[in-house]
Amino acid sequence: MADIAFLLLIFFLVTTTMNVDTGLARMLPPIADSNEKTTQDVKQRNIFTVLINKSDRLLVEGKPMDVSILREKAKEFIANPNNDPDLPEKEVKQIDYFGAYEVPKGVISLQNDRGTSYSMYMHVQNELVAAYNELRNELARSRFGKYYDDLLEDQQKAIQAIYQMRISEAEPKSVGGKK
Repeated sequence: MADIAFLLLIFFLVTTTMNVDTGLARMLPPIADSNEKTTQDVKQRNIFTVLINKSDRLLVEGKPMDVSILREKAKEFIANPNNDPDLPEKEVKQIDYFGAYEVPKGVISLQNDRGTSYSMYMHVQNELVAAYNELRNELARSRFGKYYDDLLEDQQKAIQAIYQMRISEAEPKSVGGKK
């Protein structure tokens, strides 16, 4: 009887799968060479500031905003379609499949309060990533007639070079005292 119980225990241990938390897929910047300049000055017009307080309210560029319009505002900031002087600068770079192309230099700065709910944090993260994904899809459709995910790897890299995902996450702060 003990042998059968032991065999059943072994069977269930071998056949059972465990869920593994994968976390957020983020690419870290490469390790800086000790000879390279490590600090980088960024002009204020090139920073899109997104703050989330402990009440799960957004403050975008110093103004209250609903999360439902965050994606559109982020897309406008990232692409700067009309070369607005208040939105990010662009620099001309040589990009495969595109030639000389104006690449935006904008960075999205995300900071949350320690009391921010995880669901709100993830919702804001998803909206910001979706803004980049939509811009990449729009460019892929207009240039190659396909969705970004359907492109060849080198075509995807060309579009990534134009719309580099630049989301800077500052360490959470406690605003307004202890909870």
